[in-house]
Amino acid sequence: MRDDEHEVSRHWPGPRTVAVVNGKGGAGKTPATVLLSAVFAQYGGAGVLAWDNNQTRGTLGWRTETGAHDRTLLELLPQTQRLLGAQGQSADLAHFVHHQPQEKYDVLRSKPIRLAHENRLSPADVDSIHAVAAKFYRLIIIDSGNDESDPMWLRMIDLADQIVVATTTRDDHAEAGALLLEALEDRDERSARLARESVVVVSQADPKASSAEVAEVVAGYRPLAREVVDIPFDREMVDGHLRLRALSAPTQQAWLSAAAAVARGF
Repeated sequence: MRDDEHEVSRHWPGPRTVAVVNGKGGAGKTPATVLLSAVFAQYGGAGVLAWDNNQTRGTLGWRTETGAHDRTLLELLPQTQRLLGAQGQSADLAHFVHHQPQEKYDVLRSKPIRLAHENRLSPADVDSIHAVAAKFYRLIIIDSGNDESDPMWLRMIDLADQIVVATTTRDDHAEAGALLLEALEDRDERSARLARESVVVVSQADPKASSAEVAEVVAGYRPLAREVVDIPFDREMVDGHLRLRALSAPTQQAWLSAAAAVARGF
């Protein structure tokens, strides 16, 4: 645990971007985004942003605390050039992000009440938002949608320093994550490196899943990724707002291990 705490407490030169991915919904991408952000903020201090880069009913805002406003990345986007200018200040971001007061990270929401075509961003839009995030945050963790052909999704991969594959022990979730890594291997050299250096987080979302089932999914991913971490079942992860401190001690330790695995890739 001390070694893991040391890893996640480090401050590296320059910002880092982590993309949390899986082509299937319900595979645990949003919980992974929230809880990795919470661990890095708790042990490494402020400067962590969780960003919902999802055009189809992104739920990051539903599983985190609401700030003093209801603004999303759609309100931030027209202000990116001003924020990138000499007069832009980190405090200005409070107009657009939702601070998590207990766990000290910020959330940039999507707008899930809108239809997908109204939320869709261009690659240039993703670049602009990422430029602002990289100016003011040391770590950016991006929750993603399920459409791996979407320009938002592909541009996120181009901007990522590392990817985290989130999956449960369900066969379709595990298979989708593995196929995604194989597709990245074939996309280009940089994407292939991201796949080989990825971290896989296997969450036991089903309380009835046996230890053998968890071990089978973990073993299946070991040849595909740099590290694989399993997360035990925890009722506090099932629904509602996610808070790291509300999880059981073994679950908190597992998420610390997952964050440390990510940190070793920087």
